[in-house]
Amino acid sequence: MPPDIPSDNQLKQPGLALLRRFLPYLWPKGDAGLKGRVIAAFALVLCAKAIILIMPFAYKAVIDSMDGQNDPAIMLAIALVVAYAGARFGGVLFDNLRNVVFEKVGQSAARRLTENVFAHLHALSLRFHLERKTGGVTKIIERGTKSIDTMLYFLLFNIAPTAIELLAVCIIFYVKFGPTLVAVTLGVIALYITFTRLVTVWRTQLRRDMVDLDTTAYSQAVDSLLNFETVKYFNAEAREARRFSTAVSSWANAAVKSENSLAMLNVGQALLTNAMMAGAMGYTVWGWSEGRFTVGDVVLVNALLMQLFRPLDFLGTVYRTIQQGMIDMEAMFDLVDTPAEIVDAENAPPLAVSRGAVRFEAVDFGYDADRPILRGLDLDIAPGGKLAIVGPSGAGKSTIARLLFRFYDVTAGRILIDGQDIAHVRQDSLRGAIGIVPQDTVLFNDTIGYNIAYGREGASQAEIEAAARGAAIHDFIASLADGYATRVGERGLKLSGGEKQRVAVARALLKDPPILILDEATSALDSRTEAEIQATLDRAGRGRTTIVIAHRLSTIVDADEIVVLDNGRIAERGNHADLIARDGLYAEMWARQREEREINSAGAP
Repeated sequence: MPPDIPSDNQLKQPGLALLRRFLPYLWPKGDAGLKGRVIAAFALVLCAKAIILIMPFAYKAVIDSMDGQNDPAIMLAIALVVAYAGARFGGVLFDNLRNVVFEKVGQSAARRLTENVFAHLHALSLRFHLERKTGGVTKIIERGTKSIDTMLYFLLFNIAPTAIELLAVCIIFYVKFGPTLVAVTLGVIALYITFTRLVTVWRTQLRRDMVDLDTTAYSQAVDSLLNFETVKYFNAEAREARRFSTAVSSWANAAVKSENSLAMLNVGQALLTNAMMAGAMGYTVWGWSEGRFTVGDVVLVNALLMQLFRPLDFLGTVYRTIQQGMIDMEAMFDLVDTPAEIVDAENAPPLAVSRGAVRFEAVDFGYDADRPILRGLDLDIAPGGKLAIVGPSGAGKSTIARLLFRFYDVTAGRILIDGQDIAHVRQDSLRGAIGIVPQDTVLFNDTIGYNIAYGREGASQAEIEAAARGAAIHDFIASLADGYATRVGERGLKLSGGEKQRVAVARALLKDPPILILDEATSALDSRTEAEIQATLDRAGRGRTTIVIAHRLSTIVDADEIVVLDNGRIAERGNHADLIARDGLYAEMWARQREEREINSAGAP
């Protein structure tokens, strides 16, 4: 789970609220090792700053010692030069040791936050995943993850050390040069920070626009590539190129505005820092001419201001980067804050399946409030029984399977398995008890063996091959050069529709659930393979409750009961012989399909 965070959602106000939410990943509760690394890294930062502040004094001493002409003065100058070089090396050494110590902290924070986002995405409802744009979501996660390490680095190793260095420089200036130089230094830095903040706030909106357009362009590109077959079917390559070009052009225009505003910011910052440098140097030179300061003091002021301005010059970049990181992290936290539509009841018990009886009681459901799909659905499926659901497209057949898996909650009524309301049991136990062969099988971009084994974690190779034999695909796999190690390509596109469906059948057989849903399980198969797999599915359904969602009525003639849906209601129910004798909607569908089979048979060579 993510670290404890404030309950109020303040992500639309980037700043301290977002940092409060982010910092627990930097200071993880119960992990003393990572906390120790943070402390050690910050201690190394302080050591590096101390050495950096000593270097100008060594430089001053070198210059002052060069006023003498005898050998001891020369030897002292050489010694101070060596000390100065050693201090510079020490600063670099401590900075790199700090990076080594802190690297694990940054990577750990990025890993844990990314894992939380990924786990939460899988916990979200089917409705979210049907409406999301895959390219946009992956881009948000990518940008948010990259911003984590940058945010940690700048917060700990730039902003805090710069504040410490500023305080030390002001103390040195006050002791050696008086309050005037301190007041001027603080005033210029305050003006610098104010200018940087105001311009960056303006640039932030430009950055938001650029990020939104980048996400849109990326989403369109991914969506177009995922549907490349459709693009080619409709000869729409040029259309997609124009559409992508429009999106990229909009992004490019926003990027130009963002970069131009950056130039304005850099010029303003350079004007302030160089004005401060000129004023301070002029003041010390005047003091030297009055005999108040030595030549070394002039060099000291110059060195201290140069060292202070180096992180201050970078402060503009730091501020912009943190603002941009907050925008990117805001989008990622928005994903984390997306509420899960389907959640387990508090202390929900696991589903206990003993018989496999399924019951729909007066179920109403609609994906939208103004678009009802099911109306008062009553179904009873006896343990080990076989129920077939048929009807025209849009009647609600596949919706029944989605409700049984609890991808959505019913609007009214309830669904029971062995007398247990599925809304009151744990979702993982519910879905573990149900297997499905979907109409549209999408495979992972991995091997055939991996995709079959996905049906049950930890399955042996022998069990995988047995399931493949049951699905009549083992011989095909064995004929491939790489066998079960053959990769299927993205979404399984290297396999035919029938081959993908047989992989889905094998996956369901491997899961071996007490309740089995066959959603047009043989729709992509030829007649011979369909007959083979239908016999396999009939054997697989013995002893378990089976729900068959079918378009081909020839595959469900042996069902214990056939339910005919029409406009979300049960129009007819009974076995095959009863429904044919009734001469209603089912008989009409049967006659039409038989006529189509006869026409196809007559036209076959």
